[in-house]
Amino acid sequence: MFKQTTLCYLERGEEYLLLHRVKKKNDENHDKWIGVGGKFEEGESPEDCVLREVREETGLTLTSYRYRGIVTFVSDIYPCEYMHLFTADGWTGEEQICDEGELAWISKRAFASLPMWEGDYIFLDLLEQNAPFFSLKLVYRGETLVDAVLNGKRVRGGEK
Repeated sequence: MFKQTTLCYLERGEEYLLLHRVKKKNDENHDKWIGVGGKFEEGESPEDCVLREVREETGLTLTSYRYRGIVTFVSDIYPCEYMHLFTADGWTGEEQICDEGELAWISKRAFASLPMWEGDYIFLDLLEQNAPFFSLKLVYRGETLVDAVLNGKRVRGGEK
């Protein structure tokens, strides 16, 4: 059974609002920098989930957002996951402290030097290229990316 999650990159000019995951115990994203989001609740659509998760984690209510793609994560140590990927460029409210990590506005250029999952570079590049809606499958062995398939075509790896 796959878990369903959302991830949203809030964009302000040349910056993303990122979450440095340092507060939760047993967090598969511990010490990584990622967008904001989380697990679906019963009956939620991807849009319902991203709106709720962004509000819960940041205090912000999205007013302009875009569903960009779906990322399938396959791992030998973590549950398989369908992650629904969004970007947002409009919101209301005041940013709040997050109980899952430290929120920070980070330059898109500086982001690449921060600790993140290797496959994140692939979908972040697709976001920057304004790629049409995509399906990306990322296969990990431990924390090592061993295969990446974009819209049915291998873009990296393929080791068995």
